[in-house]
Amino acid sequence: MKKKSGSVLSRRTVLRGAGCTVALPWLESMSAYADTPPASAFPKRFGVVFLGNGINEDHWAASGEGAAMRLSKTLEPLEPLKHKLNVIEGLYVKALTGQGIHPGQTGSLLSGAKIARGAVIHSGISVDQMIASKIGEDTAQSSIVLACEQPMTGYHETNFSMAYSSHISWQSPDSPVPVEVYPSQAWDNLFDNRGSLLNISVLDRVKDRATALTREISSSDKSKLDEYLTSVREVEKRVEGMRKEKLGADDAAKGRNKVAEHMDRPANGLPEDLREHAKLMCDLIAIAFQTDKTRVASLLISRDLSAMYYPFLNVKEGHHAASHANNNDGYERIARFHVSQYAYLASKLDSMKEGEGTVLDNTCLMFLSNLWIGRKHDNFRLPLLLTGGLGGTLKTGRVLDYLQDKPDNRKMCSLYLSLLDRFGINVKEFGDSTTRLERL
Repeated sequence: MKKKSGSVLSRRTVLRGAGCTVALPWLESMSAYADTPPASAFPKRFGVVFLGNGINEDHWAASGEGAAMRLSKTLEPLEPLKHKLNVIEGLYVKALTGQGIHPGQTGSLLSGAKIARGAVIHSGISVDQMIASKIGEDTAQSSIVLACEQPMTGYHETNFSMAYSSHISWQSPDSPVPVEVYPSQAWDNLFDNRGSLLNISVLDRVKDRATALTREISSSDKSKLDEYLTSVREVEKRVEGMRKEKLGADDAAKGRNKVAEHMDRPANGLPEDLREHAKLMCDLIAIAFQTDKTRVASLLISRDLSAMYYPFLNVKEGHHAASHANNNDGYERIARFHVSQYAYLASKLDSMKEGEGTVLDNTCLMFLSNLWIGRKHDNFRLPLLLTGGLGGTLKTGRVLDYLQDKPDNRKMCSLYLSLLDRFGINVKEFGDSTTRLERL
């Protein structure tokens, strides 16, 4: 690379190695040798974190703006980020009301489409996949779709397929995007690890290029680059541990004439402690965004009808059973745990410098659930959070309350239309809405 003439050190500089590329984070040297780009020049990203079965409605609230915003007990993990947070009250998906419980309340959460009962599943293309179809051409993967629980099969008593409870991302009306629950496989897909490359660190594959780069950048940037590569390697080491667990589970299952994926954790090769699993999945999304492997991601920490257990929260019941008493302290702890994982991911993105801002500033990271009150199966309003300024196009630090608006002004799909506009996707309608969300 040349500094003053010819090519310049670009904000899109990547490290290339055997079978992979690793995009660099923003470095000061990039602005020294190239024109400093405005925030709008950085890629926009979209992410979704999903919690099944609702929240404790007694502890989900916010008021005020910016630094003066006051957050309820469940939202406390977001206190350091409240100036980059929007708490949105009162939106709902009309097509999923009055359809029966659980699958009928989840099947088109991100599309607003009318879903079908019976043997043939039919929903709608979800907003994350609409965005991925537009901006995914610029990245190695159009999106990543992760989960901490395996999908369910069969049918609910309401005659809706359990597929609706297991997926929120849909690539077509008839096909949800398969979820990846194994961190090692998600990592391998991101960095094209296969064959003999499985035994070679991503950083070893780009080592020569990284060494050459250190001669082009300032001493302070060398420290930043080392910190960045170290963080990538730390996640890679944890992934390698999970890969060994997965291979061991596959061997043990084969000896019992079973499939590891159909077994309970940890026999299936997944971490027994959900905290370890969820954190690693969040780290994978953060690295995928920072290295520009993808700009769209979704994560189901717990799906609808979740079978997850939380012994570390001192909750004895499984998640779904606990949600039937959702206004007790135990379920509040479950909801707060999920918000804390969302806050962890948002904080990771906010620690990644990008120009004058951060990766979070160029992202819209959404948190939502399919229910408001689990014990009533109430989905006439949904818990909803947004963090990040989406490249300066989304004002933050607000509480937006639509609960008293007319039903047509409370549609989740109006929010989706507004977000699609910000990604340069101009459509007349999405799901059940033809209007943008007011006041956003």
